[in-house]
Amino acid sequence: MKYKELLKGLEVSEVMLSELERTCRIDSEFYQKENLSIQELLKNNNAIKLTDMVGVSDGNHMSISDNFCETGIPYYRGQDIHDFFIENATPICIPESVFRIPTMYRSHLKKGDVLLSIVGTIGEVSLVNFDNNATCSCKLAILRPKAQYKSEIIAIFLQSKYGQNQIKKFIRGAVQMGFILEDANQIFIPQFSNIFQSQIEQIVKSAHSKLQQSRSLYSEAEDILLSELGLKGWRPNNAPVNIKQLKDSFLASGRLDAEYYQQKYDELLKKLSKYECDTLIHIANTKKSVEPGSEAYQDCGIPFVRVSDISKFGISEPQIFLSPNDFDLNDLQPKKDTILLSKDGSVGIAYKVEEDLDCITSGALLHLSVFNKDYTPDYLTLVLNSIVVQMQAERDSNGAIIQHWKPSEIEQVIIPKLPKPIQETISAKIQESFALQAESKRLLEEAKMMVEREIEA
Repeated sequence: MKYKELLKGLEVSEVMLSELERTCRIDSEFYQKENLSIQELLKNNNAIKLTDMVGVSDGNHMSISDNFCETGIPYYRGQDIHDFFIENATPICIPESVFRIPTMYRSHLKKGDVLLSIVGTIGEVSLVNFDNNATCSCKLAILRPKAQYKSEIIAIFLQSKYGQNQIKKFIRGAVQMGFILEDANQIFIPQFSNIFQSQIEQIVKSAHSKLQQSRSLYSEAEDILLSELGLKGWRPNNAPVNIKQLKDSFLASGRLDAEYYQQKYDELLKKLSKYECDTLIHIANTKKSVEPGSEAYQDCGIPFVRVSDISKFGISEPQIFLSPNDFDLNDLQPKKDTILLSKDGSVGIAYKVEEDLDCITSGALLHLSVFNKDYTPDYLTLVLNSIVVQMQAERDSNGAIIQHWKPSEIEQVIIPKLPKPIQETISAKIQESFALQAESKRLLEEAKMMVEREIEA
């Protein structure tokens, strides 16, 4: 008894040889007290193996990157698993002919599948909530629930601290970290009552419904913008040849690359010329952020937001942190109504910050602050994400292996100025859209807390 009392005050765990996990790991971190206490708590909750609830496989192992395209069958990869509902992602696509290759059948997704990232950023969870054709890479595990179990409870549990603890505990590797499928039978999940499973299912469905309403309102705002500019349904001319005089090309722009002078860009500018426009430099101030270098990355501290962490709908939880003592936080932290605009990699992604953020952004993200009262921040953000600016970004950043949009080019981007009442109508729809999105996230967080409380009760 005295020996056991002494152990209580130390970060020491005593484990019998017969209790070692499947591969007989003896690394001390695996047997931390927290891990063992969670294991004991789940055992007391009549937990069973995850593999008793779901079938487990992973995605495609073939090399198909040469077949990636902009439209076709969605092909989800590890970097696409940031949101609970997979339709929030913007995956690359593959042709249907590749999707139909027999060896691809094992990676075809079905409604109700739970996707778990198992390489890179490990432990992200998404629910497949559609019947459309889709597939995924081998960096994702496909968990297909058996008939008597609900996808919603499994996905929420895996997102909870009890699911995440078990997943992170089994991460293996040195340079390339990963979770191997064979360890899925060592993840335990309680057998929740049918009533409780139904409660969680209804909350998740309500969250999904609010998200769909949110996306619908956002689409309405986009439709208003494009309709007012005569661009709804417009298909640009993709002719590969355009003839330009020297004074209208190199002498005017300083560019010699043929891609810059494609006819579709001329068509866009001609359409915009029918409306009153400003260049971005006359609408918003631009400020660069910092690029501290990978040597400054930490596992805790102030979140470091990179291009891969943002979309036009929000910021996903960053996986990298910096020391707050190394930076002037007042100058670098995004303030409410700041527009974050990506200029490197995936260029032209814009997101308007809804409240002051406790984070630092990458140097690949410009901070735009609107000073011109003729433009609302929500309207400007929508224009930046629309075909109006996306084509200008494409034109300016063409010709490089890694896309780069120069700040000097960004300042000269042409922005159409619609009447203020129309801008305010657009802004109202966007604000309502984001409010519904926030409510959807709140419901999912509530479901996760309910699962954790049920386990701890």
